[in-house]
Amino acid sequence: MTAPRAALREQVERNVDSIRARIRSAGGDRRDVQLVAVTKGFGPDVVEAVLAAGVKDTAESYAQELVAKAAVVPDARWHFVGRLQTNKVRQLAPVVHLWQSVDRPELAVELRRRAPGAHALVQVNVGAERGKGGCDPEEAPGLVDQLHQSGIHVAGLMAVGVAGSPEAARPGFRRLAELADRLKLAERSMGMSDDLEVAVEEGSTMVRVGRAIFGSRPSSPSGRGPARRWV
Repeated sequence: MTAPRAALREQVERNVDSIRARIRSAGGDRRDVQLVAVTKGFGPDVVEAVLAAGVKDTAESYAQELVAKAAVVPDARWHFVGRLQTNKVRQLAPVVHLWQSVDRPELAVELRRRAPGAHALVQVNVGAERGKGGCDPEEAPGLVDQLHQSGIHVAGLMAVGVAGSPEAARPGFRRLAELADRLKLAERSMGMSDDLEVAVEEGSTMVRVGRAIFGSRPSSPSGRGPARRWV
């Protein structure tokens, strides 16, 4: 192993240990709170590093990146966490382990066609934020029913905390947990680098962490978005 790769693995392992400690300090348990490493903007070496640190579940927001990395690192369990377009389902179906961002009926139809029996979470916009993915909380029960009727296994719900301080996200996380309880769904995917403690305190069973493991995503030369860093 080259020195840069060894250093990367050591740093990722330290950061994963730190995240585990944060989860424990918030009252969570490693067996009860699943850590999903979000690798978007980085190359397959970070995927290999996080697998070596004991994190099996990795996530992407962009279809092209997920498919490319899955071809290089087939041992990861891939989650899709970004805004899901119906025309990307066919491309993603062979490699996605959990569809975390299902938020409208059209996706139920396409998943039935392209990924029968898939496992999914329904994304809920708990903060009623414009431009953010997720269905309205009132629409979630109907969408869950439609997915079940389409042969899709709905494991739980997912939410992105509202922008601002970690405490600002607490009401939304609490609402998601209450909704999951009402629908008798076990999984609550909520909490990221800045607000995972609040999410765990409110009953998260799955946190999605990128920056706190890998650092900030590098910017592209144009400044218009993240660059793909194939380290």
